[in-house]
Amino acid sequence: MPSPPPLRPRFWEDVPLSEMTAAEWEALCDGCGKCCLNKIEYEDTGEIVFTRIACRLLDRDTCRCSDYRNRRAHVPDCVHLSPGMLEGVTRWLPRTCAYRLLHEGKPLAPWHPLVSGNPISVHTAGVSVQGWTVSETDVDEDDWDHHLIDELP
Repeated sequence: MPSPPPLRPRFWEDVPLSEMTAAEWEALCDGCGKCCLNKIEYEDTGEIVFTRIACRLLDRDTCRCSDYRNRRAHVPDCVHLSPGMLEGVTRWLPRTCAYRLLHEGKPLAPWHPLVSGNPISVHTAGVSVQGWTVSETDVDEDDWDHHLIDELP
């Protein structure tokens, strides 16, 4: 399989999300794992609350999907982000998410691997879910409200 073309230097600063290559789009993911946390949306208020309960496919050490290519076969409601859908989903993306930040016209954080040049800087900065989640396979859905988190790192 041929390797993907190299990323344009600092592409996230001047290339609109809708014009990024597939490789550039994927490179925006900082690997924090926050989007893989299960959330509860309260019907009466519309409020979305994060839990510390991770998707069954999240590798809780690396904070990456263990079967990214086939994830929707295992988790049918896993969202496949694209530039055109960001308007409707930013409410449940973490405030630190590169997709959300760029969509809102904000810069990437200094710890983002694209900025730092270090693929694990998201973990060393303490903004990933590494080390404090539980798998959804270990928690009954009726008990999710016992695993709410007030604020994401």
